[in-house]
Amino acid sequence: MEIQKQSKQQQEFALASMTELAASSSSSSFCSDSQSVPVTARFSADNGVVELRFNRESESADSISVYVKTARLFKLGALQSVCITKVSGADTGKEKYSTGVTVQFRNKEESTAFHCAFEQWKKEVTVQGMLLTDGAVTACKSKFDDKIEPSSAKMYFHYYGQLLHQQNMLQDYVRTGTYYAAVIENRADFFGRVVVDVGAGSGILSFFAAQAGAKHVYAVEASEMAEYARKLIAGNPSLGEKITVIKGKVEEVELPEKADILISEPMGTLLVNERMLESYVIARDRFLVPNGKMFPTVGRIHMAPFSDEYLFVEIANKALFWQQQGYYGVDLTPLHASAFGGYFSQPVVDAFDPRLLVAPAISHVLDFTEIKEEDLYEIDIPLKFIASVGTRVHGLACWPAFYMFFIPCIYWLHVGTVLICSTVQRWLTTAPGAPTTHWYQLRCVLSQPLYVVAGQEITGQLRMVAHNAQSYTVYLTLSAKMWGPGAEQGGILQTSSCKLDLKEPYYRMSQPQTYAMAQDQQPHQPIHAQDIHIQADDLKEPELIQPPPQNLDAQVQ
Repeated sequence: MEIQKQSKQQQEFALASMTELAASSSSSSFCSDSQSVPVTARFSADNGVVELRFNRESESADSISVYVKTARLFKLGALQSVCITKVSGADTGKEKYSTGVTVQFRNKEESTAFHCAFEQWKKEVTVQGMLLTDGAVTACKSKFDDKIEPSSAKMYFHYYGQLLHQQNMLQDYVRTGTYYAAVIENRADFFGRVVVDVGAGSGILSFFAAQAGAKHVYAVEASEMAEYARKLIAGNPSLGEKITVIKGKVEEVELPEKADILISEPMGTLLVNERMLESYVIARDRFLVPNGKMFPTVGRIHMAPFSDEYLFVEIANKALFWQQQGYYGVDLTPLHASAFGGYFSQPVVDAFDPRLLVAPAISHVLDFTEIKEEDLYEIDIPLKFIASVGTRVHGLACWPAFYMFFIPCIYWLHVGTVLICSTVQRWLTTAPGAPTTHWYQLRCVLSQPLYVVAGQEITGQLRMVAHNAQSYTVYLTLSAKMWGPGAEQGGILQTSSCKLDLKEPYYRMSQPQTYAMAQDQQPHQPIHAQDIHIQADDLKEPELIQPPPQNLDAQVQ
């Protein structure tokens, strides 16, 4: 809850019963007349003051108020807790406890949810800049707040708090169906386990884990989608009794127990966009038991140079507007160079014909069980390809992949495949030419293409630097080296570079079309994405095992 706002905000829980404890200088007495009457517990914040009010039905006269800032909550049993307010003695300065309440819950899940909510509201009081007893204001921030600018975070959580965007992801049946099959067909990994769903959204993965027999699932979601998830859970009581929604950031919330399994879908464009992978790693360090399991375990970024004359001309032509010398009497040409560079600074998000790839793909591996959060702040990937055809290289194509497994795998298939393997193996591909997902693919387009011939070496670097708008600045350099006899002693013939903002892509998102051959491509020199066979112990160098097809003009299936 964003209780730092001035407007009043509330969170309410239904209780089985409550008993008031009255403190005196010598002893405590019990007011048990309300013991059997159903009550509610309501957290509320107003002007920086957080209050927990226990109400006996709707009778305000029977309500008991506790200030969360000075309160403490203790468990007396599985279904019973006591909430007491602490004060300092005027004479000794030592802590004393005044009025309090014992609370009886209807079930363990409601007890757990109440305790989690109490900790979150209390944390908001002490961390989010509330007034302290001496009038000072603390400026403490969470890790998330330290590295992300508030305007970006507000926009991000607003976006994912809307049902229409959740629907877009849920209707990606390749994504959702693969997760479902992977979880349900591997019940042994989930049965009787405590699961934390990181960035739960609508809670769909939490439902899958519950269906697979999880002991309990904590669905952590920071956006307003948490409220929709609660509604969805309430409407599915047979599964919902195993799921507790925790509203808040994984960097800030507290959970009542450690997790045996983390499950999440943290993949963004180019794998790392939106910087949710960092939250996934933080959740690992905060919540996962030693030797716990992560789902997914490994991420890959697949890359290959491409040739697409149509895309290049399309982007370049966008800047033609600024070549007008008489636009209502104004010469726009001084801005043409800036506009031209601006259009080429946008990564292109779309689905493209895999035959546009100029060389076999390589990949960069991120092992989520080992990687540190800081390792994701800056990612450097050396590039090295051997051109399969003679053509103009217009840039670098990239597509992400997740490999999810709990026990050793026998094999992994396909460039750009998300393989989910445990008892039963499942994979999801985001590669060009495969069924399109909501991620599509991403292409970094060079404003100055390179000319290469078949067999020529293409080298370079892809460097991604995180910024506080929850994305990355991408620096790409590609170079064509000398080829033929004596090439090993030769140097660089051509180099082209670009700087792109992953936060501001060009969403082209067209379905792949059949492209005509470029003028310098021969019919016997096709460009094709290949399936690959990877051993479980080999995550570094994918190896092509099939020759490319010989019919460049074949229609895309």
